[in-house]
Amino acid sequence: MAIVQEARPVPQQAKSLVRVSSHAGLLIAAAVFVLILLMPQPAGLPLAGQRMLAVFGFAVVVWVTEALDYAVSAVVIAGLMALLLGTAPNPAKPEALLGTVQGLTMAMSGFSNTALTLVAAALFLSAAMAVTGLDRRIALVVMSRFGARTSRVVVGGIVVATILAFLVPSATARAAAVIPIMMGIIAAFGVERNSRLAGLIMITTVQAVSVWNVGIKTAAAQNMVAVGFIQKMLGQDITWLSWLVAAAPFSLAMSVGLYFIMTTMMPPETKEVPGGREAVARALQGLGAMSGAEKRLLAISLVLLCFWATEGVLHTYDSSTTTVVAIALLFLPGIGVMEWKKANSLIPWGTVVLFGVGIGLGTALLQTQAAQWLARLIVSGFGLNQMGSLSILAVMAAFLIVIHLGFASATALASTMIPIVIAVLQKVETPGVSVIGMTLLLQFVVSFGFILPVNSPQGMVAYGTETFQARDFIRTGVVITVLAYVLTLLFGATYWRWLGYS
Repeated sequence: MAIVQEARPVPQQAKSLVRVSSHAGLLIAAAVFVLILLMPQPAGLPLAGQRMLAVFGFAVVVWVTEALDYAVSAVVIAGLMALLLGTAPNPAKPEALLGTVQGLTMAMSGFSNTALTLVAAALFLSAAMAVTGLDRRIALVVMSRFGARTSRVVVGGIVVATILAFLVPSATARAAAVIPIMMGIIAAFGVERNSRLAGLIMITTVQAVSVWNVGIKTAAAQNMVAVGFIQKMLGQDITWLSWLVAAAPFSLAMSVGLYFIMTTMMPPETKEVPGGREAVARALQGLGAMSGAEKRLLAISLVLLCFWATEGVLHTYDSSTTTVVAIALLFLPGIGVMEWKKANSLIPWGTVVLFGVGIGLGTALLQTQAAQWLARLIVSGFGLNQMGSLSILAVMAAFLIVIHLGFASATALASTMIPIVIAVLQKVETPGVSVIGMTLLLQFVVSFGFILPVNSPQGMVAYGTETFQARDFIRTGVVITVLAYVLTLLFGATYWRWLGYS
């Protein structure tokens, strides 16, 4: 029996868990947009800022309800920004209008950010993994080292997700590589698709993918959103190694906790299933010897990983530059492993568009003083003004976890909330609070999409396998989220404070 099976398309009920119809969502978004536009102009908020709040409200509702495709929503948001900002007084020079050229420039400002270049390049790297099948080979090699005991298979799923997080810079791509393999293992075991064992393996694997979105800077696009805002608004960068030093211990602790939570809450029907190791070995043998393309891709990926890890230590090349150079090599005749036409069809360009406009949206919120106005409301509403750094982390982390329940994309959530987070932290008067450090820690929380299958693309891909019920994902996801929140506070009070981040 083949060990690799295709995951089924995401059932409609997955998206209907918390979604409303696209027409209703669009009507709500339009109503919020008009309501904010027509309300009396608040004191201390420029007209351009009020109009950006209207666009912001529209964007949040559209992204939460998925009333529009993410790429389409980005184009609509850019158009609204160009028109509304173009006809608004310039906050810096109220006697003159901003003009539509400047409005559109603000909307498109994210496309000049090097973080967007890294996201696009990382997507090509993920495409190269898919074209050559190297990601599948890595997963099978790792799984072949684990026996047929169900506990070891669960550990194997976590280890695969961890290793691929270093090499495949896309959570969705990692899930697409691992989930069919896990489905093949489930089939090889001869267990029912809806058994506890199948659900245990699948949920653990996809949650491990999400856990390592936190641990590695290049593992997920939402991390690049935060880095982009930190670069643009705070004038500093977060190196790959400094991110790893801060976040990897957290993800390691989460991985251990994930294993015990899942095996305790979803104990499998049997402790060992015969034939599992042989099935993986047969699948690995079926791949044949490593091709030249796989070897070249592995070599380039490992060299790239070394450049990422030594950025700012052994050299001054930033992650975006080294990744672009690596992708250029992957396209060169003789050295490369893929052609443009093949790679182009595998790139989710909508992610790139959403990323660019999302950065532009956040930048405009800050430049028109809308983010600062919202920050004042949040600071006064939550009483953050005189709180200690740990209390601020606790309140803001809880706020982001609750808000995430409404989002199916952490990239959209980061685009929406990180500029607000930066503005809030800049308003806090508590001495010693690191704006950059706290922004980084709260970005970790943005990846806590553990509760609903619809909170992440990888969650919906896993749900499409029909190996578990949504209630199993939710009840285990709540406990995983509680663990993540407790560890956030524990690390915030100890390790991250020692690093100077909290």
